[in-house]
Amino acid sequence: MKLTSVTFFMVMSSLIKAVSDHIPAGESVFFRSAFAMPVIVVWLLSRGEFPAGLRIKSPFGHLLRGLLGTSNMGLSFAALAFLPLPEVTAIGYAAPLLTVVFAALLLGEQVRRFRISAVGLGLVGVTIVLAPNLTGLGHGDRDTAIGATFVLCGAVLSALAQVWVRRLVTTERVTAIVFYFSLSGSLLALVTLPWGWVVPTPAEAAMLVGCGLFGGIGQILLTSSYREADASLIAPFEYSSMILSLGIGYFIFAEVPTWATLGGAAIIVAAGLLIIWRESRLGLERARQRRAMTPLG
Repeated sequence: MKLTSVTFFMVMSSLIKAVSDHIPAGESVFFRSAFAMPVIVVWLLSRGEFPAGLRIKSPFGHLLRGLLGTSNMGLSFAALAFLPLPEVTAIGYAAPLLTVVFAALLLGEQVRRFRISAVGLGLVGVTIVLAPNLTGLGHGDRDTAIGATFVLCGAVLSALAQVWVRRLVTTERVTAIVFYFSLSGSLLALVTLPWGWVVPTPAEAAMLVGCGLFGGIGQILLTSSYREADASLIAPFEYSSMILSLGIGYFIFAEVPTWATLGGAAIIVAAGLLIIWRESRLGLERARQRRAMTPLG
């Protein structure tokens, strides 16, 4: 499920990139969100959770999550017009690293030396990917610097959104979080109408609708995967997106990755895997402690 969800999300990103020269990012966000909703509703109906699964206790919480997530989506989509797909993917890996930092600062989660060191290592990798784009040593133009800045800002917003979701799940159902994110994304995207939406060609319209359908299915598969197995088992498969982005970028968009992108991505992935491995070990240790404290009989 996780691997399939990653594949669907990469196809979605590829469709967005294919239309990015003509379709504004805000318009793409609208199609991505609006056409994901029917898929999500069908999924809820199949689970017998519609409309009961949509009841919420924190409307403001869902609104803030939608604002953060939609802004991240818009920036990431905009960046696809400026940067190769592998670079957008690699820089986007900063999000889970920043989530560790923000969880410590905003939620008071305890972060030990090992995780901080791994986060630092990952951010070194992000810097390696970013540096050529921001200093003109890579593609060497203003557009790539704009694209790199968009992805990095999007990663910050994505990390904040994930931290907020950790709060939301204590009172809200996951199904409601998924549904209202798509709903808020559709509505918030309409705010960008005055900045020049365009009428898509039939081919572009098909790709935009497809990105919504692929995104909706990917979201369902992602959510379902975490129901079936522990997060420590599922999370590492996220990095398969790097392999997919390299293949799609090369064969579809004729994008040849730079050594900085490959090297930086390898460091980021290694840091992410170290954090996941450490969390898995800590989880096993906590489980052993709970069993030891449980009275026999």
